[in-house]
Amino acid sequence: MQVAQIPRLTSDKVFSALGTSAAGLSAQEAEARQRRYGKNVIQSGKKKSRVLVFLSNFTHMMAILLWVAGVIAFAAGMPELGVAVWLVNVINGCFSYWQESKADKATEALKKMLPSYVNVIRDGQEQKVLAEDLVPGDVLTLEEGDKVPADGRVVRSSDLQVDQSTLTGESNPVRKTADAVLEENLTNAEMPNLVFEGTSVSEGNGRVVVTQTGMATEFGKIASLTQNMEQKESPLQRQLDHLTKQITAFALCMGVAFFLLDVLFVHNGLAASFIFALGMVVAFIPEGLLPTVTLSLAMAVQRMSKRNALVKSLSSVEALGSTSVICTDKTGTLTQNEMTVNHLWTPAREYEVTGVGYAPKGEVRAEGKSFSATDDEELELLLEGGALCSNARLLPPEEDGGRYTVLGDPTEACLLVSAQKAGLDPKDVERRMPRVRELPFESRRKRMSTIHQLEEPIDGATRVAFTKGAPNEVVRLSTKVRVNGEVVPMTDSLRSTIMNANDSYAADGLRVLAVAYRPIHRDEPGVPASMSQYTPDAIEKDLTFVGLEVMQDPPRPEVAAAVAECRRAGIRVIMITGDYGLTAVSIARKIGIVKGAHPKVFSGLELEKTSDEELRRALKGEVVFARMAPEQKLRVVENLQAMGEVVAVTGDGVNDSPALKKADIGVAMGVTGTDVAKEAADMILTDDNFASIVHAVEEGRAVYANIRKFMLYILNSNVPEAVPSAVYLLSGGAVPLPLTTMQILTIDLGTDMLPALGLGSEPPEKDVMNRPPRDPHEHLLNKEVMRKAFLWYGLLGAAASLAAFVFAQAQAGWHMGAVMFGVGKDLDPTYVRATTMALAAIVFTQIGEVMNCRTELASVFSVGLFSNRQVNKGILFEVALIVFLTVFPPFQGVFHTCPLGLADYGFLVLLPPIVLALEEGRKAIVRRHLGIDRNGVRIEQENVER
Repeated sequence: MQVAQIPRLTSDKVFSALGTSAAGLSAQEAEARQRRYGKNVIQSGKKKSRVLVFLSNFTHMMAILLWVAGVIAFAAGMPELGVAVWLVNVINGCFSYWQESKADKATEALKKMLPSYVNVIRDGQEQKVLAEDLVPGDVLTLEEGDKVPADGRVVRSSDLQVDQSTLTGESNPVRKTADAVLEENLTNAEMPNLVFEGTSVSEGNGRVVVTQTGMATEFGKIASLTQNMEQKESPLQRQLDHLTKQITAFALCMGVAFFLLDVLFVHNGLAASFIFALGMVVAFIPEGLLPTVTLSLAMAVQRMSKRNALVKSLSSVEALGSTSVICTDKTGTLTQNEMTVNHLWTPAREYEVTGVGYAPKGEVRAEGKSFSATDDEELELLLEGGALCSNARLLPPEEDGGRYTVLGDPTEACLLVSAQKAGLDPKDVERRMPRVRELPFESRRKRMSTIHQLEEPIDGATRVAFTKGAPNEVVRLSTKVRVNGEVVPMTDSLRSTIMNANDSYAADGLRVLAVAYRPIHRDEPGVPASMSQYTPDAIEKDLTFVGLEVMQDPPRPEVAAAVAECRRAGIRVIMITGDYGLTAVSIARKIGIVKGAHPKVFSGLELEKTSDEELRRALKGEVVFARMAPEQKLRVVENLQAMGEVVAVTGDGVNDSPALKKADIGVAMGVTGTDVAKEAADMILTDDNFASIVHAVEEGRAVYANIRKFMLYILNSNVPEAVPSAVYLLSGGAVPLPLTTMQILTIDLGTDMLPALGLGSEPPEKDVMNRPPRDPHEHLLNKEVMRKAFLWYGLLGAAASLAAFVFAQAQAGWHMGAVMFGVGKDLDPTYVRATTMALAAIVFTQIGEVMNCRTELASVFSVGLFSNRQVNKGILFEVALIVFLTVFPPFQGVFHTCPLGLADYGFLVLLPPIVLALEEGRKAIVRRHLGIDRNGVRIEQENVER
């Protein structure tokens, strides 16, 4: 028989269908089945060798380019340069490996959630066996606190409640029954007589017949989905690979060009020209780009950790910046995961209950004033009945400022809180009305009852039964209603009024529980003489209806603003939850995820019947997904990615791990999240707060913008490095080489590095979340960056460098028409001073350029000229380095430098403000054309916000 039919069988037929009995399997049969089905274990997927993981940090495109650059440097007779480039590569690879050294432990985390030993009945005897030795047909005994070791069918239940949050993401315990399920259109997780591996028993006990073990369980299927997921390449990794190809082609083209120019204009020999060209190829490779990117990402990781986001993979930081869709679960992420009563309803009036969460802070209000329980008999009975008909317990904070926690069902816990807000003490209520009997909740009845002995009679009785449950069931059993202190007969009009109130609350996605009572007179016909004979059929009838308690898991207060910020940033938020559709839409509407009147709501069963084409059409509009299974959540993510979206997914349960792994950026909850979810994710939120995701997206966008900024800064020095060499070649050697290869290396690996890192720490610009998501196919090195780097910043630096070179020559007596100092004499003191000035001019120009690069369009003065301490330190370092290389004799010979005089420094200090002023003027013209203020914000948008 198919396992899917097991829930529809009665308990006795389940045994025969699975080839077992109430006495369990025999030892021989268990061994035979284990040979057939295998061990009850989660199998591990193939893992990549740690050695290969380490080596991968040295074999990607940019790293290969640097290895080749080192070889070229050795071939060109510059061993110092070759060693330096290789050392940069080694340090960067080791740093990257260290940052991402945490292994993928998703499968191991799954295994930790499973018990080692379980209680099983075999040969008619209860015995302990290893969980891995379970087979289909085994009969398990489950007690409160046990972890469920395999999928199974409940055949005996005593108030059995199971926490299925690891599978569904919903924290409310689920009651389990041994009854056959005849209802159609239920998912496996919704079946009230099935339990699943990896879940835990929160209350009660029962017996279960194992139906699936190992990888055939729901848990195993999730493990398989997670293991088989291909490792995704981040947008940044793709961009850096493309950038490497661009730089390689550019460097090789420049090398060929300089080789031909040297042969044709300077008439050097082929060998000498080839060596010179190789040196220029190395010069045009930005050796500092890779470590700068790596360190910038690492700094962003540190900043994000201060905003409650722990990033496991460096490249994931940038992926956040291009996120266009966030798929989020509801409970605990968008909501507080603290069920709260917000309304009380009696036939006489409706009350509003203030305060949220489990802390008993708030009040009960109606008609513009505050009410206590003693002000209204119906209100007091409603709150007392709800508090007494509950098995939950509230635990106060263990320290000042801590949070109240719950033992038991959160739905029942919030009833205790509402009673306290009205001035009742649950312990005092229990003392006055001690419980003497309980009729547990059953999904078939949709209600529970508790019987209490009374100090003071209610309606003349010294014993009372309180019943709480689904409003339609409680109202159906009620023959009386309590109104304004009197008990009156239940009429069709009153029944209609009650159900209309219930329907109104339900339409808003609120959960509603009805409370009624029955005075128990011992001499009343039909009442058993012994309480042990009390049954639901005997007690739950002729009830007196009191009122409704209305509750919900309230949205986090900061979420609505975060969702609104996502809308402004062009990011869509899609809710994918294990809760019911009506509740999901209600929360989505309250926090702004849904704006339209008729959003499309998919249940798990509806999604099964929907084609990918229909799903993609629905995903273009407002849509909410409810009652989703793990593979369905994964399917939604895959379809969004097929539509070209960059998808971030939040999750906390085992059920979320496949989608977390598949997403472009997986975000796990740090507080409520399982180890499995955390290992599958790229980022962990330490406060489980949706608003923290939005902060992380902001940081991600800033990271990409900063990578562009320091790439612009690093690349613009290529032009002033190349133009002097081009002048030397085109002049046929009449102008001696203004910049040596080692001086170019000084810029690439020395003076440029720290200011570039400072740009990596630049905070997000004010308008970063008012821009649409970046196109993931847009290249880092696009036309705008190249124009600004090579035709604007680069030419400014080249002009400054040549001007400084000529300035030094002129100070020594050179004039137009005369032979320049240094032609044929590399060690001529004036020529050495001129090359030193050319080098220093590029460095001082770069001081202005790094300030210009801090903002895209906003004035740098709007963010504070010296507000970035890292940039300030970088500027001080590069000035100190130039002084160091020019003053200390051991370095003068290596870098072809000499000390500079006051007049030289007077010339140099003029360069930064000139470059800064020119760029500020250009930005002002562009801002005026685009209607943007000096802060970089569109003027019309600023007016709207005001």
